[in-house]
Amino acid sequence: MTANSRCSAAEPPGLETQRREIESLLRECELRAGDSWYVIDHRWFQQWKEFVEIGDQNSSSFPGHIDNAELFEDLDSYHLKERLVEDEDFVLVPAEAWHKLLAWYGMVECQPPLERKVVDLPSTLKVEVYPIEIFLCLHSNMDNIITAKFSRVDNIQSIQTAMCQAFSVPPGSECRLWMKSSDSSCERLRNVHISVLDACLSTGMTVIMETRNADGTWPSSRPQIMRNSVEEQDSYRGQPGVCGLTNLGNTCFMNSALQCLSNTPPLTEYFLLSSYLEELNFTNPLGMKGEIAEAYADVIKQMWSGRHYSVVPRVFKTKVGHFASQFLGYQQHDSQELLSFLLDGLHEDLNRVKNKEYIELRDAEGRPDQEVAEEAWRNHRRRNDSVIVDTFHGLFKSTLVCPVCHKVSVTFDPFCYLSVPLPVSKERVMEVFFVSLDPYAKPVQHRVVVPKAGKVSDLCCALSEMTDVPPTQMVVADVFNHRFYKIYSADESLSCILDRDDIFVYELSAQEEQQEEQVLLALYLRERSHYRDYGSGSSSYGASLFGHPLLLSVPRSSCSQEALSSLFLQRLARYVRTPDPSEELEEEEEEEDEDKEELYKTQTNGISDDEDQQDAETAGPSQTEPCCSDGPPNSQSDATTTTQPHTDLNHMHPSLDQSDKQTSNGSQNQTEPDCSTSTICTDSVDPPSLNRSSDTSSQPPAEEMQQSCETTEEDNEENKQEEACSPSLTANEHPAKRRACRKRKKSLFTIQAVNSNGTTERGVGEEGSAVSFSSQPYVAIDWDPEMKKRFYNENEAEKYMKHSSMDVPQQQVTVQLQECIELFTTVETLEEENPWYCPVCKKHQLATKKLDLWSLPEVLIIHLKRFSYTKFTREKLDSVVEFPLRDLDFSSYLLRKNLSVGEPPSRYDLIAVSNHYGGLRDGHYTSYAINKDNAQWYYFDDSKVTYTSEDQIVTNAAYVLFYHRQDKIRKPTLPAPIKRNASSTQSANDTTSCKDDDAELGTATSVTMETD
Repeated sequence: MTANSRCSAAEPPGLETQRREIESLLRECELRAGDSWYVIDHRWFQQWKEFVEIGDQNSSSFPGHIDNAELFEDLDSYHLKERLVEDEDFVLVPAEAWHKLLAWYGMVECQPPLERKVVDLPSTLKVEVYPIEIFLCLHSNMDNIITAKFSRVDNIQSIQTAMCQAFSVPPGSECRLWMKSSDSSCERLRNVHISVLDACLSTGMTVIMETRNADGTWPSSRPQIMRNSVEEQDSYRGQPGVCGLTNLGNTCFMNSALQCLSNTPPLTEYFLLSSYLEELNFTNPLGMKGEIAEAYADVIKQMWSGRHYSVVPRVFKTKVGHFASQFLGYQQHDSQELLSFLLDGLHEDLNRVKNKEYIELRDAEGRPDQEVAEEAWRNHRRRNDSVIVDTFHGLFKSTLVCPVCHKVSVTFDPFCYLSVPLPVSKERVMEVFFVSLDPYAKPVQHRVVVPKAGKVSDLCCALSEMTDVPPTQMVVADVFNHRFYKIYSADESLSCILDRDDIFVYELSAQEEQQEEQVLLALYLRERSHYRDYGSGSSSYGASLFGHPLLLSVPRSSCSQEALSSLFLQRLARYVRTPDPSEELEEEEEEEDEDKEELYKTQTNGISDDEDQQDAETAGPSQTEPCCSDGPPNSQSDATTTTQPHTDLNHMHPSLDQSDKQTSNGSQNQTEPDCSTSTICTDSVDPPSLNRSSDTSSQPPAEEMQQSCETTEEDNEENKQEEACSPSLTANEHPAKRRACRKRKKSLFTIQAVNSNGTTERGVGEEGSAVSFSSQPYVAIDWDPEMKKRFYNENEAEKYMKHSSMDVPQQQVTVQLQECIELFTTVETLEEENPWYCPVCKKHQLATKKLDLWSLPEVLIIHLKRFSYTKFTREKLDSVVEFPLRDLDFSSYLLRKNLSVGEPPSRYDLIAVSNHYGGLRDGHYTSYAINKDNAQWYYFDDSKVTYTSEDQIVTNAAYVLFYHRQDKIRKPTLPAPIKRNASSTQSANDTTSCKDDDAELGTATSVTMETD
């Protein structure tokens, strides 16, 4: 507002002329939004009207200079009085009338003209007599507050400009404004182009302005920065762009995508130059009101400030989750999916087209490709015009042919990235453990080649060729967490078996026609706890699963306690020794029979494993009937050996020699005692967390009877304590104990019917058997900790053999990027889930589809479709894709062979790679990128950044490739850095695959074992 005060006036026209002109303006002038009107003191205006009506120039009613003194609170601030009433205290005149009166009568010296704007309020137009009065201050000095008045139709940009002038903010500084109301809450004034009225600013509110720091952060929301020390907070100066991103919890996918985009020169320079501020689109219904673009700009400016080792992108992560609910929380996601959302969000937030027009797309209808392509691109730019379109969008031709009427439909569609398929092999390599019928034969690890879409029977046939065992005598199982996760039938698909599952194939005995029905018996190993599970409300004792389970083929008539005892002793002879006569197995007996029976006959409450319980079908209820059985090993018709897990093989234990095996075999000839509970030993494989070792490495001859007796809780505790002090105590070393109590023979273990989870089941078996046949039978043998420690050779149980197939190195499948591009442009038939509507046939058809590249963008993103999802299979393809780092020539793939003059070439150089290590359900993302300023390649692994060389970039982990067209590549402005810590350069092949996600149920656990 200008003062323009006048103390003198020009010669006015006649009084009648003055009256006629002013009255005409007041009568005809209408309120229009944005027009200026002026406030005049009512007393002065009434005196003027009286003066012109009298018509006497020398009348005493001459009004003199325009004087608004009565409207001001004081003549120092010229602040308008509150609650003035129109036509009583003042009148409003249009700008033209004001300028005439000012020219004729002048204005009292130093009084400012009271110019007011017409504002378009909801449902009415009115002159804004009282503009809003707000307080202005800087975030850095909130004590220095000034007052300013603004019209409700002024935009926020005018407030920012006024503040920059008032506070002498350096030109070119990036600023942002906050609106602070009386309740102390602050809100960002994001859109500087909206009016004060639309921003809901009112009198008495405060507007705070802050300027961006040199390190790219904002003073009001300075993020957490990874620094080595407090002193380096302001002193660190690094290469701009060489900055890590902190993993907030499974956000490596986001960090990888951000690093690739950060090292895309045209996009990064666009944000570093703040060009986005003038193109933020706050009204686009498809956009995110500019919030995604602002959050991304904040991350980029921090990363390229050269002031941070690593930035925490927490605000950006929150914004992404707010606008894309699939990225809420901290689950693992796909970096390409995040990249797709981010590019689309940035495009809509920065779209220069504010109002998108409706455009009806036309088919080619026989027109030349050049004409149709130009029309399609022109229509695309009429609705989509942003830096993302300028940088990443290309055009391809889509040709659909109806298989019935042969109608050809040609359209040209824009693309932001190319998703190219990888050649898929029809075979897969599986590693399994084969467990022979021979109880003294160690499990053998095999590597077999099977059809990718095959069945479990195909796996058995492939293994049969290596073992000479008929496929019909094999059963396949998945072992997880010391129990069977699943026992597969022969007709099940191999696609449900993951590469990391622990798969075991058990040999079963040949079944003759005259032989009775065989039962597939699942056996678990458990170790009893001496402490009651009081939380269950019962007197049950806990039992922990250990080792690996067994699958045994047993005649139905041989499922009694006695027969099972003999079978288990036979199958475990390799690593379970029986006591010899010199070893004392007696224990005290002090409690009543009812108390003793409770120890083994009550149901355990569950399995006290650290890992989650697996859901599976449970066996029918059954309860053991104590009995005793000592049969020779050959009395059992069929059995299977123990299973061994694979993966890391680090433990080296002493091996049992052949004489040990013979001795162990001979120790099985025993007499039959008269006892109430069977004594059984089973094989198992303990995970490394159970570091128990056998008491002896050789097995002395044992011809004594094995008698099982009920043991009391007190006896077990006492024996356990004595065993801990002297593991090999003999009968002679317990004289006090023998004197105090009467003795019974102590059992090695007992048999319990359990469900598939290993939980003890109540109930009785069928017809005196130890198990129920209503479903898949499961039994467990419960070991007393003392007996397990003395007679179970865990070192021997861990051993296995490797078949020669394991020594044959697996050939890494290598494909060329050009092959993938050729597959992308190959004719394919649409799937049933995605048919095409033929306008001629008037129905959906499975048409053939072909894609051809027409024009390519400045930055070409190529997505390698490593994750394959079909109706039957889900897999990740680990093939090595050989992609060039320089001179990727697309001229042979472009449909246009003859480029017009001035069109760019189609040669590209690699600038970034997003990597994925791991499998389908978990993994880790990293990235390689070349810095635009010094042309040095770096490896970005979350917050860690290291130098890397070009020969390390091509790996089987490459997932998304970024190529920059050669004609747009600028020469580096800085020399290449000196690699002082060259030894710390990390090779991509040596990068450990970090698992961001917890392993899901059904994945196998790894157990380290010794290799013979």
